[in-house]
Amino acid sequence: MGYNLLEALNVQIVGSGDRYLVLAHGLGTDQSVWQRILPLFTPSYRIILYDLVCAGSVNPDYFDFTRYTTLDPYVDDLLNILKSLGVDSCAYVGHSVSAMIGILASIRRPQLFSKLILIGASPRFLNDEDYHGGFEQGEIEKVFSAMEANYEAWVNGFAPLAVGADVPTAVREFSRTLFNMRPDISLFVSRTVFNSDLRGVLGLVRVPCCVIQTARDVSVPASVAEYLRSHLGGRTTVEILRTEGHLPHLTVPALLSQVLRRALSR
Repeated sequence: MGYNLLEALNVQIVGSGDRYLVLAHGLGTDQSVWQRILPLFTPSYRIILYDLVCAGSVNPDYFDFTRYTTLDPYVDDLLNILKSLGVDSCAYVGHSVSAMIGILASIRRPQLFSKLILIGASPRFLNDEDYHGGFEQGEIEKVFSAMEANYEAWVNGFAPLAVGADVPTAVREFSRTLFNMRPDISLFVSRTVFNSDLRGVLGLVRVPCCVIQTARDVSVPASVAEYLRSHLGGRTTVEILRTEGHLPHLTVPALLSQVLRRALSR
């Protein structure tokens, strides 16, 4: 690896509780996306924050195009962070791609995770014969072409769609972190994520899960939450937030915090 992982991925521990809680951000954001809910959890938890290696807040020299071709190296990073910190048990909150990273990590190390909370999670974004992921292959390829042709224009169009709700500050914040990503890394990781299919491993999960989904999400149809409920191997509950968009931690932090608190107490 050749670098200090904790430094490279900006690992922080905040809070004064005696239990560990990992907050893992999704594609296009960084750990700052959690700032609106952090104060509500720091009294009760020691919160572990880190940036995915693809995030704009990480030195792009650390992104190895030959290594990060699947989600498995991201799982390696997560598990190595927890090992380096001496964590032997934690609750895990993962947004979007980090929800799937958490699922894969829990399959490898089930005793390490007391609960998985999966926000805007999808095991496969592409439609299949008996599965509605939300996108056809041609639609995805058009997205990739738009990113490649004019990244700035793509961000300006995509950010409001992803945010969904009428929250201009959230659109500005999501746009900021998208623009922070190097465009070639953003495109490469998007291809990896959108072409992933983790449906076949869901049944291997043994950790209790809570799936949190908004009522309308341009990236993840509501039916995906039900698919996860019926296919995850661990005891799974679903919480539907009465809001729109893929980033409830930016748009409705108070509402999301209530649901997170409830999920963590179960």
